[in-house]
Amino acid sequence: MNGWLLAAGITALGVAAVHIVGGHRDVVRPLLSCGLADEPKRVLHAVWHMVSIDLVLSGLALLYLSLADGMSETGLVAWFVAAHFIAYAAAFLVVTLSVGWRRPLLRLPQWILLLPVAALAAAGGA
Repeated sequence: MNGWLLAAGITALGVAAVHIVGGHRDVVRPLLSCGLADEPKRVLHAVWHMVSIDLVLSGLALLYLSLADGMSETGLVAWFVAAHFIAYAAAFLVVTLSVGWRRPLLRLPQWILLLPVAALAAAGGA
């Protein structure tokens, strides 16, 4: 068993849970009740669901990889998951730093949840 990948999978599923519960309350409800046109509103809602699915599947994939240690593809898949969590974190950082907010790193703190998964998955893939 690969402990790094197990930790990455558990952390990723925790991130998914925070995204689903917190995101529904803080993002989805306000989005659906705002005055935005219906089509972009529904596209953004679908994207939120898409990310929810991706986070859950990533966590499950990391858990599977932690148990199936020794497969030749384990490292490659772990690095892929790490790379996409880095990309997610980078997206939040770029957006929050481009707005000009005071104390921007705390305004969209999702990157704080995403980077540990990336680091753990990369360590497990190494």
